[in-house]
Parts: sequence; C-alpha cells; structure tokens
Amino acid sequence: MRSISDAKRKFSRALYPGRFQPFHLGHLWAVQQILKDSEEIIIMVGSALQSHVLNNPFTAGERVTMIKLALNEAQVDPAKYYIIPVTDLDIHGIWVSHVCSLVPKFDVVYSNEPLTRRLFIEANFNVQSIPYFKRDECSSTEIRERMIRDKNWQSLLPKSVAEYIRQIQGVERLRDLMKTDKAPINK
Repeated sequence: MRSISDAKRKFSRALYPGRFQPFHLGHLWAVQQILKDSEEIIIMVGSALQSHVLNNPFTAGERVTMIKLALNEAQVDPAKYYIIPVTDLDIHGIWVSHVCSLVPKFDVVYSNEPLTRRLFIEANFNVQSIPYFKRDECSSTEIRERMIRDKNWQSLLPKSVAEYIRQIQGVERLRDLMKTDKAPINK
C-alpha cells in the first residue's frame, strides 16, 4: 500500500544511470533528491565490463558495493532502490532498448550527461536534470585525480566508501595504472 508521502511523488520509478567511478557525495545527494519525486530508483551502473583503466578503475561489483555502503550509511530504505550493472553497447541507436531490456520498467530518467539525455529524449522518455552538488569538487574525475596526486579525496565520499576504497587498495590501483612500461625517449 502506498503511503501518503508516496502519493505526493510524481513518478513511480526513476532510472539514474552513471559509471560511479567512484560513488561520491554528489551521487548520494542525487539519489536522495530523486527519491523525493520517485517512489523507487534504479541506479544503473554503466560500463559494467570496464575496470582497471584510469577512467574506469573499479569493477562493477566494487561499484555496487560502494553504492550499497553509501546508501546504508545514509539510511536509505533498501526497498526503495535497485542497483543494476549494465554493459556498454556502442551502438547508440539501440542503446536505450538495450538498457530497457536489462532493468525494471521506469517512467523517468535523471541524467545530466548530454549523450544519455539525448538518447532517452529521442526514445520519448521523460528526462529530468539533476541539480549539481558541489560540482567543482564532487566529480569522479576530480576525485580520481586527487587520489593519484595524494590530495584530499576522502572528504568528497561517504565515509564507508572511502574506507572501502582503502580496503581494496583503490588509490594504489590508480597509481599503478598511471605507470608505463615504455622506455624513455633519449634526445
């Protein structure tokens, strides 16, 4: 049975796609904002087969774990969300149908990523923007850069996610990925 607060929500189920490399406070804030307007949220972990490269250092399983840890820490009701890894499909014309075949039905998509927005709009989905949270800092790219350069990155993540990254030696992984086996060029 729907509660009174659920009855005020605009949407039944929202899709929130992202790579979450790593899942940071901006992502957590977005989930909380989306749940104000939606009864449930599907957190779609994109690029699920990508890992151990600079832009996608964490596995899909590690990202799912990060998201669960963060949502548990923030006391988000597990009955309100799904976390579903989705593999890439580099054929944009059928990507939306690929996503739809792998996740439960949804009635709104939340994304600020231009290609994702365009593809869902062209497939006639309701696409909403997400207000940014400390965008200059809360960016996975910025956080990965800080990890590599040994600058403060922990404060931009839920505490449980920062601890998990330490446990899996995520910073060391990123730094190893920066190395090269190429011989220096002598001039």
